[in-house]
Amino acid sequence: MEAAERAEKLAAPQFRAIENTAGWNQQKMLAAFQKSRVSESHFAGSTGYGYGDRGRETLDRVFAGAFGAEDALVRQNFVSGTHALTVALFGVLRPGDVLLSVTGSPYDTMREVIGLEGKCSGSLKEFGIRYEQVNLTPEGRPDYAAIEDKVTPETRMVYIQRSRGYSLRPSLSVREIEKISTVAKKKSPSCVVMVDNCYGEFVERSEPVSHGADLMAGSLIKNPGGGIAPTGGYIAGRQDLVEQCACRLTTPGAGREIGSLPGGSRELFMGAFRAPMVTGEALKTAVFTAALFQDLGYQVSPEFNEPRTDIIQTVLLGSARALTAFCRGVQKGSPVDSFVDPEPWDMPGYGCKVIMAAGTFAQGASIELSADAPLRPPYAVWMQGALNYPSGRLGAVLAAQSLLEQNLLKR
Repeated sequence: MEAAERAEKLAAPQFRAIENTAGWNQQKMLAAFQKSRVSESHFAGSTGYGYGDRGRETLDRVFAGAFGAEDALVRQNFVSGTHALTVALFGVLRPGDVLLSVTGSPYDTMREVIGLEGKCSGSLKEFGIRYEQVNLTPEGRPDYAAIEDKVTPETRMVYIQRSRGYSLRPSLSVREIEKISTVAKKKSPSCVVMVDNCYGEFVERSEPVSHGADLMAGSLIKNPGGGIAPTGGYIAGRQDLVEQCACRLTTPGAGREIGSLPGGSRELFMGAFRAPMVTGEALKTAVFTAALFQDLGYQVSPEFNEPRTDIIQTVLLGSARALTAFCRGVQKGSPVDSFVDPEPWDMPGYGCKVIMAAGTFAQGASIELSADAPLRPPYAVWMQGALNYPSGRLGAVLAAQSLLEQNLLKR
C-alpha cells in the first residue's frame, strides 16, 4: 500500500492530462448524439430482416460522427474485433490484390485470417491475395523509408496494427499513422490505408480516419462499447469502403439495409456515450500500474510518464510462475469470478498456451479490468481496462500482493 501511494503521487500529472482528453472526447460524443437526434424510440428492437431499423441506422451515424468518419457500420453480429477486421479485409480486397502490413507481423488471430499460419479454410491466401510485410525499426517504430520502397502501384491495401498485440513495441499515434498514409499514398494514390484500431479508440483527441486512414475497425467489448455493450464491433471510414464491408457482412445488394436487433440497441448507444470516460479510467489504471511496478523494480512499457496511444500496459515478469501469480492477483480484484484461479490453456487462434484474468461482466471484455499473456519468453503480461479507476487500482495492487505471497516480488 505504501508503494501504491507513491505510485499515485507520481501519476498525478498524467491523470490530469488523461482527464482533459477524456473530457474533450466526451464533448465530441455528446455532439454526435445531438447531431444524430437520438431519441428513446431509437432503442427499440427489430425482428426478422430488420428493414427500416431506425436505431441501427442512427447508431451508425453516432459512431461516424464521434470518430470523424464519413460512415460507420456498427453491428452486434460482429463476434469479435478479429471478425470486424476480417470483414473489412474481405470486403475491400479481391483475388490478385497485394496486402502490405507495415507494422510487422500482425496479431496472432489475424495471422490465420491472412493465411500465414494454420490450415484454416477460407484465408486470404486461399483467395489469391498476396501478403507482404515491412518490419518495424529496432526501436519498434514505423520504417518510413522501407515503406516507401515496398509500396508499389499494385499495393491495394496498407495494413496498420495500431496496438502492440503480444509484443513489446510501442503502440502508434494518429500522427504516425498519418505519416504512414502520406508515404504510402505518394507511391500508390489509390491504395487503401486500413487500421486495426483495437484498444486505441478515444485515447487521443482524434482517430486514424481523421489522419489519412481510409478505414478502421475494432471491437465493442473494448474501448468504444464503454463496458456496457455485450458484444459487437464496428468498421468506420470512407463511405464507399464501408458499404463494401456491409455487402460482405450480409449480402451484395442488401448490404447494411438488413440485420435486426431483437433486443434493441439501448446498450450500444449507452456504451458509446460512456466510452470516452471509461477509456480515461482504463488509462489512469494503466498509468498507475506502470508507476507501481516501476517502483517495485520491474521493467514496464510504456513507463508511467510516457505518452500513450492505447490502453495496454505491459509488465515484464521474467517467469511463467510470476506471470501466473500476477494474473491470479488481477482476478482476485474482479467483480465477477473473483474466487477463480486462472490457468493457462490452449486458446483457439494462438500458437502456445495463454493465461487470461478476466472477471468481467461481458466475457473477455478488455475494456474491463483484465490481464493476459502467452506463456513464452520474455514472460510479459499485458494488462488493460477498468470500468473505474478505484477498482483498477485495487486490481494492480492485488497483482503485486499475489507476487509477494508467492515470494516472487522483486522488492
